[in-house]
Amino acid sequence: MEIYLDANATTPVLPQARDAALSVMADAFGNPSSIHGSGLKARARLDEVRATARRVLGAPGGRLVFTSGATEGIQTAVLSALTALRQRRDAGQPIPPRLLYGATEHKAVPEALKHWNALLGLGLEVVAIPVGLDGRHDLAWLREQVRSAGLVCTMAANNETGVISDLDGIAEVLRGSGALWLVDGVQALGKLPLQLGERAIDYAPFSGHKLYAPKGIGMLYVREGAPFTPLMAGGGQEGALRSGTENMAGIAALGAVLDALEQGSTFASLSQLVDRRQRLADALRDAFPEVVFNAPFDISLPTTLNVSVPGLAAKLLLDLFDAAGLRVSGGSACGASKAAPSYVLQAMGLPAWRAASAVRLSFGAADADATLDEACRRVRACGESLRATCQMPSPNDTPQAPDLLTRFSVDGACCYVVADVGSRRCVIVDPLPELTGTLTQWLRCRGLTLAAVLDTHSHGDHASSAQALRDAVPELLAEDARQGQVDPLGWPSGAEVIALGAYRLSRLEVPGHTEDSTAYLLHAGGELVATFVGDTVMPGALGRSDFPQSAPAAFASSLKTLERNVGLGGLLLPGHDYDDRFATTLAVECEAQPLLDGVLKGRLSAEAFAIEKGVLERDLAPTEYQTMACGARVACARSAERVELDVAGLQALLGEGADPKPVLVDVREAYEARLSPNEALGPEAVPLSALINALPRWRALPADTPVVFFCRSGNRSAQAARALRRLGHARAWSLAGGLALWPEGSASLAAGARSNPNAGTTTGVPIAFDAIAI
Repeated sequence: MEIYLDANATTPVLPQARDAALSVMADAFGNPSSIHGSGLKARARLDEVRATARRVLGAPGGRLVFTSGATEGIQTAVLSALTALRQRRDAGQPIPPRLLYGATEHKAVPEALKHWNALLGLGLEVVAIPVGLDGRHDLAWLREQVRSAGLVCTMAANNETGVISDLDGIAEVLRGSGALWLVDGVQALGKLPLQLGERAIDYAPFSGHKLYAPKGIGMLYVREGAPFTPLMAGGGQEGALRSGTENMAGIAALGAVLDALEQGSTFASLSQLVDRRQRLADALRDAFPEVVFNAPFDISLPTTLNVSVPGLAAKLLLDLFDAAGLRVSGGSACGASKAAPSYVLQAMGLPAWRAASAVRLSFGAADADATLDEACRRVRACGESLRATCQMPSPNDTPQAPDLLTRFSVDGACCYVVADVGSRRCVIVDPLPELTGTLTQWLRCRGLTLAAVLDTHSHGDHASSAQALRDAVPELLAEDARQGQVDPLGWPSGAEVIALGAYRLSRLEVPGHTEDSTAYLLHAGGELVATFVGDTVMPGALGRSDFPQSAPAAFASSLKTLERNVGLGGLLLPGHDYDDRFATTLAVECEAQPLLDGVLKGRLSAEAFAIEKGVLERDLAPTEYQTMACGARVACARSAERVELDVAGLQALLGEGADPKPVLVDVREAYEARLSPNEALGPEAVPLSALINALPRWRALPADTPVVFFCRSGNRSAQAARALRRLGHARAWSLAGGLALWPEGSASLAAGARSNPNAGTTTGVPIAFDAIAI
């Protein structure tokens, strides 16, 4: 059973609201503008709902218009206010030069202001009202600026943090200013006593689907005497305020919700909601002892919790909760697809890590108490899963066995841990400042001895964190590393190789990107396993060589040196991987990069290579993460390649007589799999963080053997499929939609999967999708 904790994004529809909508569609389907019996019944229903809404909102006067939702209401309100300003200007009257909105407003508000300001040709300045650390508007600032404002837009309660605005304080500041006032009431409906008739609020939009009504229905309150310009012109419905045949099914459903609010039996009381929030907060503290709550409880909606956990990225927490059947979000649902820090928390002035790692849990006022109890149990289970998989500190009598290679990534920059199970010695390559805490925990939980911390070069986009990591784990340093000296890149003085049990690491100077650029070659016996090349060669790019510390004239020679020592097919692990390719080879990059191909095949001299490379790197723009680009990418087109395989396609691969059978690979992390007790792992369990260990094995499969990756949503499995395809295995696929969209009742996938005796399985149990609760 899934537990939905994303009520601020949307809510399920109340049973009585569904019944009301179906009743209207089946039996009372008349058009309320018609004057026959059916139409009159519909009109009576519409008027009844409007009357109920007025009572719930405390708005006996003014206009109350049914809309498609809050966005339409906001657009209508902004258009009305700005049209009135334009009419004043056209009449020769002076108008205030500014439009003000709260810095934490939903994006629908500032975008509407900018849109209509430009379309109406007003040219007014659109300015954000600053907020404090508590998320409330800076009333002192507003008091100084309000005389210059024609329209002020604020929220009743914030959708990301739940912070309740000081509406009375704002009203006092606006008193006598002449500014019109728009209050976004979406999150307040049913949770706060707005009493619109007692406040000088000019416009208040609402959305039904945030409070158990269907999507596509909303309301806009307009104070008596406030300017109004219809957004929708046409047949004159809603008293010519909003044309278009009314959405009677939606209106009837909204009316049922409003009736339930009035009756008071469906929704929990304020004291009950406060108690539920406290229980959920306690569960979060038990699960994540260092959790930080990003909004004060005493001025926030009791149904909303916004949290950050030091050392845990928002994406990790979202995957973790989702694996436990808890549906939460990283902030506003409208911006959930964008991997960016919360602008709301940034506006509050909270530390960058909190804005980047925040997760929102919001429950509904009609949720059952038992549901909240189960949610708390699962939250605690999430914490237990992280501790059991070395993501958080925990007493660990049996240290986990590490993979040989583990990759960490931050904004396209890569860090690697090389660990030998037998000797329990490890080396870290290219540590990142953001990962010091994570790596410290990772090493301690696995009981590893740190033989060295290496950089592949002097980094241009960040300072090395190697010494900070050494200082963080002095007790884990190997004896030779503790006593000996190291060079600026961390290599032990006088050492030819670094021994890691059955493995050894050697170094190779490859100046170019920087004068001190170095590659590290990992061998097992006489076999080359992988090469850490830093930014000398990246998927789709060569490291830029226009830094003061670069050696552009030596770059071509270094590439040839790399080819002699690694070969065209040796696996290269880059220092930056902006397109999630995980690994590459010189052969693959020669196909993608003409400059590299020209140098290695002798068509380009070192001088010509340096000149052409300099042209390519001129005026490089920042990356999508707004970090310095460490190379000019020339092979990004494959990122759009479709690798998704739908259910029917996979069933065909697994069908009787199909040959060869596919290899199925679960790329979810271990902490997710632990939380899915009905989802037994398939023939191969290879977390994305350890994918590089298995790439050589999959590359060696017969060319016609399908490899099908899956994860929770299909995003990470698509990365794995594209990475393997780029390395030459054309039949790599990702299960479309992942486990989230796998149809219930489907047969086990693994029954027809190819058996691989070398698979990195942790359980060896077939994956039975018919048992999944999604």
